[in-house]
Parts: sequence; C-alpha cells; structure tokens
Amino acid sequence: MGSGKSSLGPALAERLGLPFVDLDKEIETKEGRSIAAIFKEEGEDYFRALEANTLQSFDPHVPMVIATGGGAPCFHNNMDWMLDNGIVFYLSCSPEIIRDRLLETEMNQRPLIRNKSEQELLAFITQHLKEREIFYQKAHFTIDGNANLESLMEDVAK
Repeated sequence: MGSGKSSLGPALAERLGLPFVDLDKEIETKEGRSIAAIFKEEGEDYFRALEANTLQSFDPHVPMVIATGGGAPCFHNNMDWMLDNGIVFYLSCSPEIIRDRLLETEMNQRPLIRNKSEQELLAFITQHLKEREIFYQKAHFTIDGNANLESLMEDVAK
C-alpha cells in the first residue's frame, strides 16, 4: 500500500520485456466492480479469498511481473506460493513516506484507510507494517522504496 508497486512494476516489466499485471486491477476486471465496492458489499474475507484465487490462477511457467496489494502476501499462503513460483521483491518504505504518498493520491480509493485523519493513517500504516513485516521479510530481495519514485523508475530502466 503506497510503496510504489503500481509505478515500478510496469517499468520493471518493460525493462524485462514481460507483461505487467496489477493484481487489484485484475480482480476489479474479473468482478466488474472496484476493490472498494467488493470490500463494502462482500467484506474483507471474501476479497482475500478472491485475491488468493486470482493470484494463484496465474501460470507460474509464464513469465510476468505482478504487483500485489500490500495485504496479499499475508493471507491464504500467498507469500509461500509467490516464493515457490517466482522472484519476490519487497519495496520497503517508512510509514511516513507511505502516508505522504497515500495522502497525495489514493486516500479515497482504498477502503481500509478512507476517512482516516493524517495521525490515524500514520498509526494504521505503522501497525500494518509491523504485522506484515514477517511476511514481507521472506521476499527474495528488498528494495529501499523510500527514494523518489521517479528516480527508482529510472534505476529500473537502466
């Protein structure tokens, strides 16, 4: 959430000559409704099961770059599946950087953070990173995502 996956993923895919898939967009297309609507109408448990089914439906023998949502590695053995079937990168960012990025662009698009104040958002991000770190640390590679996204995208393009 807010680490830059949806920005860096396409740049990496282009650099590697591979297709890019944003898992959340794939789910929205499949369901014919937004992630926010899925959360509101069906709840998080439904979404997480749908997320796992969609992720694990990809053929691991077909190379591609997939950007998952921040919670995806934490549910339904998704991280183990990703580790067994590809190369996993973790874009590590400070809670403050994530907060600032989300405040700039995505607050109203994300059901888990909508209507939070800046302080509530920072506390939410800090808590989620703490809970999720055990999964994120399993990634094959960790990238410092605190840098400016444009400079990270330039580095990927090289």
